[in-house]
Amino acid sequence: MILAQRLGELISNAPELEIDIAIGNIALDHLGVARALYGHVAKLEGEGRDEDHYAMFRDEREFLNLLLVEQPNGDFAQTVVRQMLFDVYQLQLWEDLSTSKDRVLAGIAGKAMKEAAYHERFSAGWVVRLGDGTEESHTRTQGALDRLWQYTGEMFEGEQAVYQASWERRVKTVITEAGLVVPDDPYQRTGGRQGFHTEHLGHLLTEMQWMQRSHPGLQW
Repeated sequence: MILAQRLGELISNAPELEIDIAIGNIALDHLGVARALYGHVAKLEGEGRDEDHYAMFRDEREFLNLLLVEQPNGDFAQTVVRQMLFDVYQLQLWEDLSTSKDRVLAGIAGKAMKEAAYHERFSAGWVVRLGDGTEESHTRTQGALDRLWQYTGEMFEGEQAVYQASWERRVKTVITEAGLVVPDDPYQRTGGRQGFHTEHLGHLLTEMQWMQRSHPGLQW
């Protein structure tokens, strides 16, 4: 949900029309998966909630998203680096969940896995193109990687650790092909899964939720 909102901010602001359309479609993919998951959770909870409740009426501390996805878009290099780091992780996650005993969740994950495969090709392709491009594009892409790397360790806390080795192999392959260098700063930020976020999420939620907060019960 949070990444869908971030990418939605780029609609009509991407570097060129084809990229604008691609990013818009990726945002819609993430939004569609979020709606499906929220709808499923609502049925499991059985408390009369709907998808709008989870998206529009939770406070910052109630969101348990990764810190990575709430980071600002920045320039195009930062957008695609953030996307690539997350896409590789999510592709593995959906593949695993597609075999879940929960048939609804397995169905959602199976569809999301196909979409994530496209997302990963798109983002990885652009990271390579920018990293192996001009001196400026290389510098911007390396700078984006250096800034965002500190948010990657959070992906592999707890049960998620099973994905780390394969994630690192794929990400380092992309980084090497792009002529970039894996950051060597060991510092890693965490807290998103416990509801402790960077300053950016509050601003994002204010933008995303203002209409429903201003007019509770608004019907689309």
